[in-house]
Amino acid sequence: MGSSHTKVTTSHWGAFNVTVKDDRIVGVSPFEADPAPSAIPNAVPAAVHHKMRVARPSFRRGWLEGGAARGREKRGKDDYVELPWDEALEIAAAELDRVRNLHGNGAIFGGSYGWASAGRFHHALSRIHRFLNSIGGYVSSYASYSTAAAQAIIPHVLGMNFLKLTWGEQNSWPMIAENTELLVMFGGINPKNAQVSMGGVTRHETTNWLKTFSDGGMDLVNISPQRGDATHKADWLPVIPGSDAALMLGLAHVLETQDLCDRQFLASHAVGYDVFRRYLLGETDGTPKTPEWAAQLCGIAPEEIHGLARKMAAKRTLITVAWSLQRAQNGEQPFWMAATLAAMLGQIGTPGGGIGYGYGAIGGVGVPIKRLDGMTLPQGNNPVSDFIPVARLTDMLLSPGAPYDFNGQERSYPDIRLVYWCGGNPFHHHQDLNRLAHAWTKPDTIIVHEPWWTATANVVSHAVD
Repeated sequence: MGSSHTKVTTSHWGAFNVTVKDDRIVGVSPFEADPAPSAIPNAVPAAVHHKMRVARPSFRRGWLEGGAARGREKRGKDDYVELPWDEALEIAAAELDRVRNLHGNGAIFGGSYGWASAGRFHHALSRIHRFLNSIGGYVSSYASYSTAAAQAIIPHVLGMNFLKLTWGEQNSWPMIAENTELLVMFGGINPKNAQVSMGGVTRHETTNWLKTFSDGGMDLVNISPQRGDATHKADWLPVIPGSDAALMLGLAHVLETQDLCDRQFLASHAVGYDVFRRYLLGETDGTPKTPEWAAQLCGIAPEEIHGLARKMAAKRTLITVAWSLQRAQNGEQPFWMAATLAAMLGQIGTPGGGIGYGYGAIGGVGVPIKRLDGMTLPQGNNPVSDFIPVARLTDMLLSPGAPYDFNGQERSYPDIRLVYWCGGNPFHHHQDLNRLAHAWTKPDTIIVHEPWWTATANVVSHAVD
């Protein structure tokens, strides 16, 4: 019988104990210092040794036999040929050289979403960027699917980097517990989503903090299509998906017309309220944004909108907005409008008041800790200045050279001949997967580093463990 041993490891979903016997993971257990450990590690023993693991470097047969330019039509329908590591690496290196020499490094797209490993040395995004920078650079992507619209709009609205705001400049859980009287949660605060965080979260605290809030007498309002997006002790307003901005406008109309907004704060700390006010009252388009108008769009009764607005003006109120609200067409609007609503209340900058983004979206938001830079290897400098917004991947592959607008700039899509993807599965999180699958046939070659046969690995040219 082989010996077994147990050690603590960490992951994006937190720390946990791993028991290994005869070089196989045979069990996991919660980390003792975690007050609300995630159940995700329970899947680790089966996943690590699953039949869907990529066992060896695998090449699509059509690519090997037909060459890069002629083998694209079978992508996603082909079988795979396993090759030894040395041969696989030589083929991949030769193809990178071919594309660089014929088309330049601006024809290589370096795709990575950074979630593949919680470690530093094996951090997928850092590894692929460091490698591609060392051979002349690559076309990169900007922002993330979770925060792209917010990262574009918030600097214009609040004058600061959105991620810096989320991670270090907004109310912490203890500050909310001590000072907030009314917590209005657009999109809820869902502890399920807070199980994970980039690089791991050792102590899962969201569930206990929500319990502390409700036990302490705080009023909680969950504005979301799903009751389960927040604690069941919260009042629930089941808003129609995509209508949050309309509801916010209805609340703002009550604050303005009933003289409940903080005009001194608006005059001293905000710019442009006079322009917004004319729109709010219908002076610019003939449509006052009354609770009755909002109710037809968001499904919340006018009297409930009136009541919530008056309560928000009477109490120390924190408005929170889930990242999910900006993952949609016109997703910047609820993030912008929530900041406007908070400014009308005049509580931005007060302990437990104002506006906050992303609570519950990821484990570390709201946690009162000093954030230190982790140990990293330098990625080097990318000589290629071209990039795309992260969600424009399909558009780029389908429309090389086409113009598009981004954050006040007019840009054009590069002509990508090779995609090198390491870490992440775009067929898991990209929009319109059928359109993406069509776009995936356009590059000459796609190389993927992936330990499992995900959808991305199954439809590409190479899958490398």
